[in-house]
Amino acid sequence: MIMITVGGAVNMYLPCGLYAPAPPKAKPPSFYKNMAIIGGFRFFTVLSGLVALKFVAVSFTETVKSSAPMFTVLVAKVMLGENTSMGVLCSLIPIMGGLALTSAYEISFNFTGMFAALCTNISECIQNVYSKKLFNSTDYQYTPAEMQFYTSLCSMVVQIPISFLIIDMNNVYETMSWSMFVSLILNGIFFHGQTITAYGLMGYISPVTHSVANTVKRALMIWLSVLIFGNPVTLLAGMGMVLVTAGVFVYNKARERESAAKELTDKHP
Repeated sequence: MIMITVGGAVNMYLPCGLYAPAPPKAKPPSFYKNMAIIGGFRFFTVLSGLVALKFVAVSFTETVKSSAPMFTVLVAKVMLGENTSMGVLCSLIPIMGGLALTSAYEISFNFTGMFAALCTNISECIQNVYSKKLFNSTDYQYTPAEMQFYTSLCSMVVQIPISFLIIDMNNVYETMSWSMFVSLILNGIFFHGQTITAYGLMGYISPVTHSVANTVKRALMIWLSVLIFGNPVTLLAGMGMVLVTAGVFVYNKARERESAAKELTDKHP
């Protein structure tokens, strides 16, 4: 969180082509409340994601996270009033079926890990939809770097005292090495790049489409983790992973048709 807070502060003055910088404006009264809400969800998303990785394999964690479009559809309906066609809803069935198949036959299945991965999913979906709501606000023009900096700052305020409560600092000092320190710095830099890009995209696409794009990324991470870490995968669990990935592409097609039908209706009401 320290790295992405610093990165967000830099990007407020150096956008690096990610977005068009907005002229400084007085912040609305609800600004810091909104940043604190999203910052809280960001902290919870990262924490529950790490808990999931402690108990289950990376491939299984990412498969569970691939069900994000399903949760985003529900959250977007509640928070934004965004309607979804029956075709798009039906396209989510393969994702849910693949997730169920993977969960049932995953060798590393653990209830705590499964629950933590689902919590990560739901928290991230709420965070994305709430962020989209702020980007659509007419009262104040939020920028991706501003969202990145202030939400990370709020998240860090929560993270620091909790870290002292749940982490054995003496063990950290004993096990820390230069290679570990460099790895943590690189991890922070990559995480900043990922999240600032996500906020940049949020201004152009819907939260559901963002979740689908994330799912494609997760599909690659699933297979890379299997190859790199050698996680054992049963035949049925592997079929479930393939089904989740295929469901994402079916969803994409259904979403394209929905958009085309909407444009046609707008032209010829």
